[in-house]
Amino acid sequence: MSAMLSLAADTPNGEKALSTRIDHLVIAGWTGRDQAAVLAHVRELELLGVRPPRTTPIFYRAASALLTTQAAIEVSGDASSGEAEAVMLILPDGEWIAVGSDHTDRELEKTSVTFSKQLCAKPLGRHVWPYEAVANHWDELMLRSYAIAGGRRRLYQEAPISRLRHPKDLLGAAGPIAAGTAMFCGTVPVIGEIGWADEFEVELEDPVRRRRIGHRYTVCALPVEG
Repeated sequence: MSAMLSLAADTPNGEKALSTRIDHLVIAGWTGRDQAAVLAHVRELELLGVRPPRTTPIFYRAASALLTTQAAIEVSGDASSGEAEAVMLILPDGEWIAVGSDHTDRELEKTSVTFSKQLCAKPLGRHVWPYEAVANHWDELMLRSYAIAGGRRRLYQEAPISRLRHPKDLLGAAGPIAAGTAMFCGTVPVIGEIGWADEFEVELEDPVRRRRIGHRYTVCALPVEG
């Protein structure tokens, strides 16, 4: 199944509608540039029961139909959380950059990271940039998220995207990538504890062009009956 997305592209000639189909969804994990820090984090999570990846980085495949630009998602129970990620869209007309949330079930993650990725929808912001508009200053971009719980909004993540591998490096490591692919490019550490929130906001900031793209979504918990 494919995801049909209605996006808004920020181009030199102004904003234009961009309707596209995504046939393949790739979620890159363990994408930090500092390999010593990546391996240390692998060991930390292993102590919490999360199985270590076979390789770093690793590329999880998920159903493209999980992608959504809607303002709400439904999940099972309250053991999931979001995380901000730059998303590269490889389309027939070129490469575009969006911001999304790799919303993941943290309880299932202890059993299978792959299954935990597949369980939750993947929110995606509607506004996208041409990759070439940020290619020359990629490392200056900032990735940020906020968690809203009980009416309180707190900074959940904030770091320069230079902490993560360059998306072109990830594309090269992932093997052949067909047009119609969305790749989530990894995330930065959480400030405080990873956990549930009623809403998440994700944001990608370009301080050079003084622009931002973002997305806010509500998380609706469905009952777990057994």
